Order: sequence, then structure tokens, then C-alpha cells
Amino acid sequence: MNKILLVEDDELLIDILKRKLEEEGYECVVARDGEEGLKKVKEEKPDLVLLDIILPKMSGFEVLEAIRKDPEIKETSVMVISNSGQPVELERAKRLGAKDWIIKTEFDPQEVLDKVKKIL
Repeated sequence: MNKILLVEDDELLIDILKRKLEEEGYECVVARDGEEGLKKVKEEKPDLVLLDIILPKMSGFEVLEAIRKDPEIKETSVMVISNSGQPVELERAKRLGAKDWIIKTEFDPQEVLDKVKKIL
């Protein structure tokens, strides 16, 4: 069973994504801020991280940079969740090795599942 770490502070989004992923048979672990997210990447060794960019304590970019610098977890697959979908944001996420992204304003749970399946 694939394990997915959801690093997100929006409770509604957490609820929707967690339910959808678990219905599809994924194990879903949640972190509600960047620091907790980074800690859980190390502890849980997820197959995929769904990472929000705007987070309390540590931004998604800071978390992604920390993951890429840590030899133990640097190969972890990451999909970014962006509020804006600004090209400069998405470009930075790609440079840091994000496999794909979701834009919250165009959010569709089925699209998320399709992208997750593609990455895993």
C-alpha cells in the first residue's frame, strides 16, 4: 500500500483529499504545518508528499529545499499544492524537483487522484 503525506493547513482540503485517497486504498498521513511536514517525511518515509506552498512555521518551498538537501529523503516524490499557480511559483517548484502540482482554485479531487496514480 502506498503511503501519502499530506502537508496542508486547510481543514476542508485535508478532509476532501484524505477521504478520496483512502477510498482509493492509499494510506494517508497529515501534517498541518511545514515543520511537522518535514519531520513526518523523515519519520514516515512516504511514497509521495502532497505539499502546500503557503504553510505556518515553514513554507512549502523551505520544506522542499530541506527534503532535497537531506540524503535520507531527497528522492521522495513531491507534488506541490499552489494557491495561485503563478508561473514563477511553479517554475521554482519544478527546479526543486516537484513532480507535478495542483492549483487550489482549479481543484478537482479526481484530477488529484489521476496525478497521484501517474507519479506512483
